[in-house]
Amino acid sequence: MASWRSSEARPRAGLRKLRLLPLLAATYFMVSGGPYDIEDIIGYGGYGGALLLLFLLPFLWSFPTALMLGELASAVPAEGGFYAWVRRALGPFWGFQEAWLSLASSVFDMAIYPTTFVLYLERIAPGLTRGHRAIALELLVVIAAVLWNFRGAAAVGEGSLRLWAISISPYFVLVGLAVYVGFLGAHGQFGGHASMARPAHTDFSIAVLVAMWNYMGWDNATTIPNEVENPQRDYPRVIVLAVVMVMLTYMIPIAAVAWAGIPASKFSTGAWVDAARMLGGPALAVVVVLAGVVDDFGTFSNLTLSYTRLPHALAEDGFLPSVFTKKLRNGVPWVAVLACGTCWALALGFSFERLITIDLVLWGLSLILEFVALVVLRRTEPGLPRPFRIPGPDWVPVLLGVAPTALTIYALYAARTDRVAGMSAFAFAMLIAVVGLPLYLIAKISRRRRTDVAINR
Repeated sequence: MASWRSSEARPRAGLRKLRLLPLLAATYFMVSGGPYDIEDIIGYGGYGGALLLLFLLPFLWSFPTALMLGELASAVPAEGGFYAWVRRALGPFWGFQEAWLSLASSVFDMAIYPTTFVLYLERIAPGLTRGHRAIALELLVVIAAVLWNFRGAAAVGEGSLRLWAISISPYFVLVGLAVYVGFLGAHGQFGGHASMARPAHTDFSIAVLVAMWNYMGWDNATTIPNEVENPQRDYPRVIVLAVVMVMLTYMIPIAAVAWAGIPASKFSTGAWVDAARMLGGPALAVVVVLAGVVDDFGTFSNLTLSYTRLPHALAEDGFLPSVFTKKLRNGVPWVAVLACGTCWALALGFSFERLITIDLVLWGLSLILEFVALVVLRRTEPGLPRPFRIPGPDWVPVLLGVAPTALTIYALYAARTDRVAGMSAFAFAMLIAVVGLPLYLIAKISRRRRTDVAINR
C-alpha cells in the first residue's frame, strides 16, 4: 500500500480550491455543456427515438455510473481518481490499463470539441472555416484551453460558471419561441407538430452511440480531489445533480422543437443554428453559434483539467518520467498539460461520428474496470470509510454494473461497421487498448532502472 499512497490527495498550503458550484459547473462541462452536439440523435433516431433514448439512458448508463463514482470518490479521494481506485483494488497492472484507456480515449474525445467548434462556426461564416483555416481554428481552441488551465483548477471551475450561463442562455429564447410557434401550429396557423417517427434511410445505432457519448464522462472530475475543497462530501452530490441537469438540458429543447414542427430530417451536427434561424431569425442564429463556440471551449478546457492529472499521478507512481510531476505554484502539472495538449492537437482532423465511436469504446472499457474496482473494494476492504455508500447489500454494485457493461458491449458491436485506417473502428479501438499491455512492461522496466540509479547514487 505504500506505493499507492504516492498518488493520494494531499493538501497544498495556500492553494485555491474548487467549491461545490464551480465543481458542478466543471463536471457539467466535462459531460455535456449544453444541448450542443446532440443533433445527430434527432437526425438518426427521430424525435420519438431521441426523447426515448435521452430519458432511458440516464437510468441505464448515467445513474449507475454516478452511484459507483460517488462511493469510490468519497472512499478514495486520491489524485488520478479512477486510476487510483483501480490500482488500489486490482493492482498496478490494471491501474495502468485504466489510465492508458482513459488517456487513449482522451486523444479522440478532445479532438471532437475543436471539430464541433468549427462545424458551428461554419453555419454563419463558412469562409472562416475553409481549408487550413479550420485546422488553425481548432489549434487555437487547444492553445487557449492550455493557457487557461495554467491559471489553476479554481480559475477554470469558477470561469465555467460564467461560460455555462452564456452557453445555455440562447436556449431559453429558442425553447420559448418553439413553444409559441407550436401553440400557433396547433391552431392551424403553422404546419403543426413534427412527426415522432424516425426519418427514412437513417441508422438508429448511430443515434444510440451519440446519445451514449453525450451521457459519458462522469468520472472525469474525480481526477482532481486535491484541488477540491471537500471532495468526499461534494463529489457524490455534484455527480447526481449533474446527471439531472444534463438530462433536462437535452430533453427540453428537443421536445420544444418537435412541438414547433421542425422536421427531424433537418438535424445534423450544428443544426441548432438552423433551428434558431427558423424560429428567431438571423440574430438568434448568430447568438447560438457564439454560445456553441463558448460551450465547446468550456468543455475542452474542463476536460484538459481532468485528463492532465493522469500523467502526473502515473509519474508519482513511477510509471512516467519524474518530469511529469512538476507543478506550478498553483498546483497545475504544467508538463502534463503541455504534453497532453500536443497529443490532442495531433489528433485533429477525424470526422465527428468516427471520433465518437472510438472514444466511446475505449472509455466504456475503462468504465467496466471502475465497476470491477467498486465490487472488489467492497470485498477486500469492507471497513474502508465510505462517507457515501450505495444503499443495499454488496450484490447491488454488481447489479449496477450490468447495464453499463451491456451498453459498452453494444458500442463494441456497433463499431464493427465504421472504418478507420483500413480496419473496423472496433479493431482499431481494440488495437489501441491492447497497446497498454507492452506499455506497462516498458514503464515497469523504466521505473526499476530509475530506482536502481537512485539507489546506486
